[in-house]
Amino acid sequence: MDQILQMTYLWLKAGHIIFVIFWMAGLFMLPRYYIYHQEADAGSPEETRWIDREAKLRKIILTPSLIVVWVLGLALAWTIGGFDQGWFHTKLVLVLALSAYHGWLVAYGKKLARGEQGLSGKRLRLLNEVPGLAAALIVVLVILKPF
Repeated sequence: MDQILQMTYLWLKAGHIIFVIFWMAGLFMLPRYYIYHQEADAGSPEETRWIDREAKLRKIILTPSLIVVWVLGLALAWTIGGFDQGWFHTKLVLVLALSAYHGWLVAYGKKLARGEQGLSGKRLRLLNEVPGLAAALIVVLVILKPF
């Protein structure tokens, strides 16, 4: 029985890591798409292509990956008793923040599709660093379990 539980844990962990990679790749790509989108002429075929690309990235990669990351992550946390560990609470806050960032990116993309540009390319480039910083902190927390 222990061997079955151990294998289940390893499969959960592998799946979680795989979908975190997909999600993070999308979080790095989407702001870049928005920069290119904003640089395209309004109403041009190029702008239309960017709107389509952004929607596909969100619907095919980003949102499904986010859902799988949460499902597998919560299953892993339950399996290891993570809800009783301080490092996990901090990780959970960071993942909640990344999820909020994801939601904000989706909303911003819908605004862009309507022709509303709220941010400069420079601001989007800075925001593009958010997932990298969060990922670095999360990895340190998961590996070192400092508290």
